[in-house]
Amino acid sequence: MILKPFFYHTHTTMQQLPPSEYIFPDPLEVDPEGEGLICIGADLSPSTLFEAYTHGLFPWFSTGEPICWWCPEPRCIIRPQDYQPSKTLIRSMKKQDYRITINQAFERVIRACSLPRSYADDTWISEDIIDGYCAMFDAGYGYSVEVWDQTRLVGGLYGISIGHGCFGESMFSTETDVSKMAFYTLMLIGRENKLPWIDCQLVNDHLLSLGACTLSRQTYLKSLQDVVNQPAIDWKMYQEGVFSSKTIAQNARLTE
Repeated sequence: MILKPFFYHTHTTMQQLPPSEYIFPDPLEVDPEGEGLICIGADLSPSTLFEAYTHGLFPWFSTGEPICWWCPEPRCIIRPQDYQPSKTLIRSMKKQDYRITINQAFERVIRACSLPRSYADDTWISEDIIDGYCAMFDAGYGYSVEVWDQTRLVGGLYGISIGHGCFGESMFSTETDVSKMAFYTLMLIGRENKLPWIDCQLVNDHLLSLGACTLSRQTYLKSLQDVVNQPAIDWKMYQEGVFSSKTIAQNARLTE
């Protein structure tokens, strides 16, 4: 399905963006076989991204290709209350005391995530994606977790946040275990805010090893409608602080 502009207004408690020019189709109707690709087209403006995420879709495409919107079957999620950090990770967090911050370097994190990996020549995170998600962050619908060794950014992750919906996008690390430290920090934020799940999008063995599981697309979409209409996570409570990996490992929490 090719998306064409359609002017309408969404009714959510969080609506602070202009109405999207696009309406996204119901994934269950247009993709009954569960192949995952729902539609092609639109743009990456905050209004469009907001509309997509609140309807269970996310963009995933290679540079030079049209924007492809996906809603996979099944959907990979992780329940923060079920996550258990490994003993190896806890040892690493205690051994070298990294600084961990929230929402302090969103663009640096997404740009680090966009760099080629040892196992791939390029990533799907293009300049258009970077611009769109940075604008989403500026509008109050993005988050990042940063891990610092002194003043060096050595790892982190970023995602989208709408209501109680927390949608993970990508992570990076330049030192052993630091992306897992960022992930653990996000799990603690999820626990403290009683989030039912954090969206991991596509299932893979690495996510399953961290404690992720899958939901049927229908179950995910039903839960999503409730989750995105909950009050927004108070990120300000976290972004004003600087956390210690050692303290997090010892206390298993961020807030007092």
